[in-house]
Amino acid sequence: MPSNPQTLMLMLLGDFVLDRDVCVFSGSVIDVLDRLGISSHATRSTLTRMVNRGLLRRQRDGRKMYFGLTPRAAEILRDGRARIWETGAVNDRWDGTWTLLCFSLPESWQRQRHDLRSQLAWSGFGPLQGGLWIAPGVVPAQDIVDGLGLSAHARVFHARAADLTDIGQMVSDAYDLAGLAARYQEFLDRWEGPAPYSDPLAARLSLIAEWLGAIRRDPRLPVEHLPVGWPAVRAQKLFRDLDAASLSPARALAAGLLDLTPSAVRD
Repeated sequence: MPSNPQTLMLMLLGDFVLDRDVCVFSGSVIDVLDRLGISSHATRSTLTRMVNRGLLRRQRDGRKMYFGLTPRAAEILRDGRARIWETGAVNDRWDGTWTLLCFSLPESWQRQRHDLRSQLAWSGFGPLQGGLWIAPGVVPAQDIVDGLGLSAHARVFHARAADLTDIGQMVSDAYDLAGLAARYQEFLDRWEGPAPYSDPLAARLSLIAEWLGAIRRDPRLPVEHLPVGWPAVRAQKLFRDLDAASLSPARALAAGLLDLTPSAVRD
């Protein structure tokens, strides 16, 4: 599914502003997002919202307004960069370890329960039964419960499944495999044929944004315990091939489009 203006803008900033100690002219951002069919009004509104949300800061240079990343935005983009280009979507090097988190909260703690479940899902956990959640590998789950002030109500373990355990069935019980597969299939349907954009910069930003959308809630389950023909394998290869092919032409185009100025504040 095509990404929203804020996501596309973050991809632009992650590719050309992050870790470079520069700010980008608002007119440049408008020009780039126009190539993706986003109006100047929508781009200006998105810039303002991102400033209000603490993701961007303004920096004036003469009559021009530039925008730079805040530390919070830089952290978000570095996390996204790691997920996209380092961690990957296919877990083919799993060592057999699981992180288990069991919790029991008072019935009236609905908000705390919601917050805990949301953070667990984001970190790759799936509900196995009742208050028992699992995630492949060693996950810093204690940091999650400590951060929510729930350490007295949760316990974290690292373990391996016994030989008689049907891990494939356990994975199927704890995770929405159909939903995960559908996101990768949607990515494949959109990108296996002709690129949605002929413009190389627009195509690259859209490609990265949509790939991040596909993988950001993926718990990276061990591929040997997933259904045969798991679409993430083909989707990841497609993304990496398209990413490599788009890099040089997109950067050459961006060099002529982006008006950058040194940042007065480091990211």
